[in-house]
Amino acid sequence: MSHDAHALKHFLASTVEGLGYELFGVELLGSRRQRLLRLYIDHADGIDVEDCARVSRQVSSLLDVEDPIGDAYTLEVSSPGMDRPLFEPAHFERFAGEQVRIQLDGLLDGRRKFVGRLLGVQDDQVMIEIDGQTWRVPLARIDKARLVPGF
Repeated sequence: MSHDAHALKHFLASTVEGLGYELFGVELLGSRRQRLLRLYIDHADGIDVEDCARVSRQVSSLLDVEDPIGDAYTLEVSSPGMDRPLFEPAHFERFAGEQVRIQLDGLLDGRRKFVGRLLGVQDDQVMIEIDGQTWRVPLARIDKARLVPGF
């Protein structure tokens, strides 16, 4: 999660949690001319369209008043989905044992993409098992990480 997205998550968390949802993650994508603010919300009973609309209305009002982004943007509120993104160390711990797809910001031992079984986090490194080998991927190097749905 970028610095800006992390700050926005901190800013918006109490509002989303006050509505009874977990603010699972925040993405701030695009350039200054065309930005997308994507919020992922979660709840033990799941998320439906009405949940997303409710959070969108509340967050939109807050963002209109406080204007923390400054530039034009589109707000999108969604559930994390079956291929949920992983943003924080706690997410990597929570979903240990699941299949995960990780993309790095550059090469690590000749690889940029990793797909395997998530083992958790140790010393700011994500542990992932691929073909019987355990890889240690620095959290700071992860560009994107998502669960791989099992069908």
